[in-house]
Order: sequence, then C-alpha cells, then structure tokens
Amino acid sequence: MLWHMKLPIPLLVAGIVLTLVCTPAHAFRCGNRIVIKNMHEAEVLRACGEPTTMRHVGRTLRSINIPIERDLGGGWTTRHFPGYGIAQEVMVTEYIYNFGPRKLMRRLLFEGGILVSIESLGYGYHEK
Repeated sequence: MLWHMKLPIPLLVAGIVLTLVCTPAHAFRCGNRIVIKNMHEAEVLRACGEPTTMRHVGRTLRSINIPIERDLGGGWTTRHFPGYGIAQEVMVTEYIYNFGPRKLMRRLLFEGGILVSIESLGYGYHEK
C-alpha cells in the first residue's frame, strides 16, 4: 500500500537528476567526457590526457571473428559470423589515473588498444 504515499517534490526531482547524471559501473567521467569499455586507447587519451602511470603488463590471446559477406544483388548484402576466428596475441597495457585526494583513482586495462576493464582503486593523492 506504499503507492498511496506522496513523495515530496524536491526528493522526486533529486532522484530524477541522480538517475540522469550517474554513469554505469563500467564507466567513469574525465571532466565532461565519459569513458566506457570497448573504447580505443586513443579515445581515452583524448578524453583524460596522459595517465599518472602506464605499464605493459604482458600479452594475452584474443579471438577475432572474421565476418563473411554475401551479396544478394540490388545493393543488399548479408553479413554473418560462421563461428570460427583467429587467435591473435595482443599487448595488455595498464593505465592508472590519479584525480587527486577527493576523487577515486582508476585502473584501466587495455588489450590490443581496446579498453576491457575499469576498476576503482580508492581515493587518489597529491602529486609532488
């Protein structure tokens, strides 16, 4: 029977604003830009600038599916992935961003230049 209760207007407005402003857990903000998974390394650098630290962690195998396109005539084509792919060895790179003591530090992992993981590391620190 809670649906009979009326919410105060400021509380309702605050809830709507928070819903619109919050970024998903697999994303974060750099200034006024949002960084999300599957972005290219160059896009992240453009959005956030140079990281506090960057290191190459190692290599991993990544599967790449090659699509097959079929021309049906009249400008129509179909594209499907037959289920086989190529395993390619790619570099794994780690970026750490320190946004200062009032914001969370972020650890980004790239595989072959593509962002695959975003982690929060706790609050940052003053750089000397």
